[in-house]
Amino acid sequence: MENLSIKDWAEEDRPREKLILKGKNALSDAELLGILISSGNKNETAVELSQRILGSVNGSLNDLGKLSLQDLLKFKGIGEAKAITIMAATELGRRRKESDTVHKTRINSSKDAYHELLPYLSDLPHEEFWILLLSRSNEVLATRNVSKGGTAGTVVDGKIIMRQAIEVPRCCGIILGHNHPSGNLKPSEADIQITRKLKELASFIDLNLLDHIIIAENKYFSFADEGLMR
Repeated sequence: MENLSIKDWAEEDRPREKLILKGKNALSDAELLGILISSGNKNETAVELSQRILGSVNGSLNDLGKLSLQDLLKFKGIGEAKAITIMAATELGRRRKESDTVHKTRINSSKDAYHELLPYLSDLPHEEFWILLLSRSNEVLATRNVSKGGTAGTVVDGKIIMRQAIEVPRCCGIILGHNHPSGNLKPSEADIQITRKLKELASFIDLNLLDHIIIAENKYFSFADEGLMR
């Protein structure tokens, strides 16, 4: 039997193409591992080989990360280069998890939200719109840029913001943030209207829009502090 490569599969079954078309969240653990090892052996595709490797640790990614170089080399089709690739990937995953745990921030006030957003929005010559995605206990789970504009404004798509929130596990709350390059902290009528619209959209999917922070010249305006989130 010929060596089976991902290139021999139907296009819709190829992990790389699937990731491009559907996003990384659509791939199984075996498909992601299949991308790393690229090819299998004469009897197995890369994903089938990955399924067998994962099966040896009962599907546990934590236990996969504990396998030594020699453990991985026991699988036919896994040479030293592929084994090292797997070990490097699992170590990066471990470090990412460790980093998330160490640096997770809890938002207890508008000032906390301001300091979290300031590195992304200070000294920009154009407007950008960012969101903080929070857990039930107001820990920052993710910080995302959702639009970039010109000096006078930026277009904000509510569907994009809600989709970002839904895709982050444990997300229960959102804080909006954008900058005013003009230095004027006062919210525009457009700022007020988009905040009301996003608050309504969030409520439909059981998310809580907690605040909207405007940053200008290292100062901030909080919609919540000014009673504009009611």
